[in-house]
Amino acid sequence: MLRLTWVQPEDLLGHELRQARLDGRSPSAIEARWRAAGGPDAPPRAGASPHRASRYLRLLAEDLLDELADLPSALSEDEPTDLDRIKSLCTEWPAPGTPQARAGENRPAPDPAALEAAWLGRAIGCLLGKPVEKLPLDGIRALAQAAGNWPLHTYFTAVGVPEDLLAAYPWNRRSAATSLAENIDGMPEDDDLDYPLLNLLLLRRYGRAFSTAEVARLWLDELPPGRSFTAERVACRNLLTGIEPPYTARHRNPFREWTGALIRADVHGWTNPGDPGAAAEQAYRDAVLTHTANGVYAAMFTAAVIATAATGDHDVHACLRTGRRVIPPRSRLARAIDHAVQLADTHEDFDDVVDEIHARYSPAHHWVHALPNTALLTAALTHADGDFTDSICRATSGGWDTDSVGATAGSIAGLLAGAPTALPDRWRAPLKNRLATTVAGFDGTGFDTLAHLTHLEATRS
Repeated sequence: MLRLTWVQPEDLLGHELRQARLDGRSPSAIEARWRAAGGPDAPPRAGASPHRASRYLRLLAEDLLDELADLPSALSEDEPTDLDRIKSLCTEWPAPGTPQARAGENRPAPDPAALEAAWLGRAIGCLLGKPVEKLPLDGIRALAQAAGNWPLHTYFTAVGVPEDLLAAYPWNRRSAATSLAENIDGMPEDDDLDYPLLNLLLLRRYGRAFSTAEVARLWLDELPPGRSFTAERVACRNLLTGIEPPYTARHRNPFREWTGALIRADVHGWTNPGDPGAAAEQAYRDAVLTHTANGVYAAMFTAAVIATAATGDHDVHACLRTGRRVIPPRSRLARAIDHAVQLADTHEDFDDVVDEIHARYSPAHHWVHALPNTALLTAALTHADGDFTDSICRATSGGWDTDSVGATAGSIAGLLAGAPTALPDRWRAPLKNRLATTVAGFDGTGFDTLAHLTHLEATRS
């Protein structure tokens, strides 16, 4: 039986109930009807429950999803998705670049070597996190400690790890064969790299003034459906049923505040060096195909951080402060970022930071939700003071969406490092300057080539 993940109505309903509680709706009456009918919880880690629900339960789930969408939110004024309303709340929105820069004249250009380090950093951080994605925090710590790799300082390995521990905390089944230290042979495919490649294609095809509809058109042309997950898979399904953006992000999509838009943001930052506001707006037009509110803000934050880092003139703390300026100040994500910085500044031991972040977010949030993962990303970069190895290791050792948080931490820290040679050889060498992907035209491409292509888009008028 083919049990397609991330689209089964009976699974979506459980996720939407959780999302409703987070975003200020009151779903208790609808939840009571679902429970009375025998409706299950959403799968805690997998993308689909193991068994198909009855036809009655599926139809009920679809009806209740629509009813949940109609509930008013107490947070709507503080957490808009409309760009003009977002900007009106951000009283310190970064000033736009000069008119000449906006017109493409004397536009600041990122160093190609720094872009290569950012691409490499993204791949390294992703690869570091791949084998432990979905594992609980205790499992990640135990596996690393058993291999003599704690505090984390290199790729995960199964060498020397007792069999009973491997049985208790199995590696991610799709990733272990290509991402454990003893198995790495180039960068294996991952959506955390596929989406930056797609966005490079997006800019080459439509330019930086692309529309959300053009993002959708590119996906329909170039994104294999089986390589999309969570909010992206729901949006693709919605497109194929005739639903147009931005409604693709809202219709029966309980994943609209997860990390999917955040992992697509890097190219928008790389191609707007020194103009974090433009980077955030570019990320916004991409994000609203699939996400709303804090899911969109996470992408805008990331793009603005990277655009600031791309100048080479700021440390990681200044970059994070600039990213914070594109987020509505009373939003949940703004509070999460502020709390993360405060924790990182307060605690000497990063494990204590992680424990406090988990205590705050794990009870209510899914492990792929943007709030806890952006908080962890921010804390890791702050605590590591932007150092490459410390940034990716702290980000990954914190659990949750390990490959995605590791990838973004690696991208930012790699960009700040300034050149591939600034990244330790133990991280770079196993990648062999080669990336695997199903995005057409990019399989086997080197990171130096990707940096060149990105530089062309960053300097194109």
